[in-house]
Order: sequence, then C-alpha cells, then structure tokens
Amino acid sequence: MQRMTRQRAAIEKAIAETDQFRSAQQLHDDLKEAGENIGLATVYRTLQAMAADDEIDMVRSEDGETRYRRCLAFVHHHHLICRNCDRTIEVEAGPVEAWIKEVAEEHGFSDLTHLADITGICEDCKNAKEN
Repeated sequence: MQRMTRQRAAIEKAIAETDQFRSAQQLHDDLKEAGENIGLATVYRTLQAMAADDEIDMVRSEDGETRYRRCLAFVHHHHLICRNCDRTIEVEAGPVEAWIKEVAEEHGFSDLTHLADITGICEDCKNAKEN
C-alpha cells in the first residue's frame, strides 16, 4: 500500500467522484480542472499501484487504452460497459467463473487468470439512437 500524499488523496477523490471507467489522461484533465497540480506520470503510477493493490478495477478499452474505476463490489466481478456513454454495470462472476473452469479443465489448463468484461450499447443509448 502506498503512503497517503496530497497527490494520492486528490487522485482517490477524483476517481471516487465518477462511476465510469476513466483513463489516466482523463483523470489528469479532471484534476487540472479542479485546480490540482499533479503530473501525468504521477497519475499513471498512482493508478497502477492502486490497481495492483486491488483498490480499483482496470479494464482495457476497445482501442487498447487502460481505464480505471472504483467499483462498488469488493468481491470478484465483471463489467458490462456501454461503448457509447461508458455506463458500467457490475455483474456477478459466478457463471463466467464456472465456464472458465470448465473450458480450462477440458484443455488441461490450471493456475488460471482471466479478464472478462463485456462491451456493448446500453438500453438508454440504443433507445436514443432509435428515436
């Protein structure tokens, strides 16, 4: 666990104020708008350390950018993420975990790790597009 600095406190506050996954650059921009003078490299390092300590979740966007979010669930879970508005819903991991275990056993794999987040278009964005 990292020591609490003014910069870390500001980054934690910024990430706590959003329910969407945000990139380090987006959070850096948010911090600048809030009057914080924190370098982009510090934001990157802090977010990576927080993710390594399981304080926040990270996902890769479809363009390969890493994004971060403080999740509501403190247990293993996955995400449904809207490609249009970034709305994120946490989903129970059970069914995904069972499928992963079954496929791994079928092919003789062990010591498993995985990333399983689902992207799509949420109902609100779908309805807005149709109207």
